[in-house]
Amino acid sequence: MHWIFLLFAGLLEIVWAVAMKQSAGFSRLWPTAVMGVSMIGSFGLLALAMRDLPLGTAYTIWTGIGAVGAFMVGVMFLGEAITAPRLIAAALIVAGLVTMKLA
Repeated sequence: MHWIFLLFAGLLEIVWAVAMKQSAGFSRLWPTAVMGVSMIGSFGLLALAMRDLPLGTAYTIWTGIGAVGAFMVGVMFLGEAITAPRLIAAALIVAGLVTMKLA
């Protein structure tokens, strides 16, 4: 169950990061509200996952899901550039996540 908590915590991290971008510096109400709620949910689920997972593993996976997911949302929906260096960086993050999980 702790891995499911961690997965959803990571997905909510993507939600709050995108909502933060859409909030335009907290000047738009609904994206700011979505950000706050998803941030609380993300931290709460991360805390539940950390009951059974080591700190280093849980935190690394959580931030990795958020980082790669936010990158993917930016490229697919926000028109951000997709370049070879950015793809390599995302691949290295994923490789690090896999390594951390296997370690």
